[in-house]
Amino acid sequence: MCHPQMRTLIFVAWLLFYVSFLLGMRKMWTGKYVRSPLARALFMNMETDSPESPAHEVQQWYHCSPDLLGEQVRSRFVQSHLDEDTQAFLRRSMEKSSWLFTQLYHSLFSTIFSPIVSRTSINGFLGRGSMFVFSTEQFQRLLRIEPEWKGQRMLDLGAGDGGVTEVMGRHFHEVFATEVSTPMKWHLQRKNYSLLGVDEWHRTGFQYDLISCLNLLDRCDEPLQLLQDIRRSLVPHSGRLLLAAVLPFQPYVETGGAWVRPKEHIKVQGKTWEEQVTHLSTDVFLKLGFQVEAVTRLPYLCEGDMYKDYYMLDDAVFVLKPHE
Repeated sequence: MCHPQMRTLIFVAWLLFYVSFLLGMRKMWTGKYVRSPLARALFMNMETDSPESPAHEVQQWYHCSPDLLGEQVRSRFVQSHLDEDTQAFLRRSMEKSSWLFTQLYHSLFSTIFSPIVSRTSINGFLGRGSMFVFSTEQFQRLLRIEPEWKGQRMLDLGAGDGGVTEVMGRHFHEVFATEVSTPMKWHLQRKNYSLLGVDEWHRTGFQYDLISCLNLLDRCDEPLQLLQDIRRSLVPHSGRLLLAAVLPFQPYVETGGAWVRPKEHIKVQGKTWEEQVTHLSTDVFLKLGFQVEAVTRLPYLCEGDMYKDYYMLDDAVFVLKPHE
């Protein structure tokens, strides 16, 4: 048998084994051990308020003990809840996770290219991994704006595929965005957002009514410099920074397929969500010239795969205003 035929047979055998393995894993998660029972039961129990119900467990995503917040932060806390936009995102994620052959293709693609391509770019190529940070109603409540309110210019740093940008962008006449991943840039261009370079956005001379920095601070090489650049780029007095941070705060930077420590390190003290929010507010943001105007607790959601219906991280979302 010639060598090309042998290589083809080996590849086909490996592919069949890989698919069989994934199918076996999926069967395990969807059989005796039902995959994501919380997600499956969530919408059937949305009206149930008993402590044992899945709906009650989801409400813990939004739970905060205000008494554990620092005195300066306590009055700024905004209580959020599971709303219709969030439920709709979860439903879409659950539906997509059940597309077996699509998920097999995604898994195979990721396995082959993850050693050389970042996960963000892989998601961009595949058109998957959309994120959900806040709903339209949650965004409006945080910024204290009416549904018809319009600002002039906003900038979304690290905008990804632009899904979250859409929630904010409908309130502004001009929407700018930055993104490192080339495939994600393609998504942003298709949505007609104005792209700026990651090293030039703060040198354009523009000033923004709103700059969003959503779950970027812990994935940025120079987070302190980033916050200083943002402050200088806001419209004086009225400009606001909308910042989301995953807690507990664990900073790493993605380079290709590897994760490395950032050049600048923000050390956030405290073990609980409330303690870390207090430390960020009074020791990090305040020293960099930002005052907390509002803060809430939200789930940072991502579309799932063949193993999980969705992925969730714990977010603190701040509205920050510059001060002297």
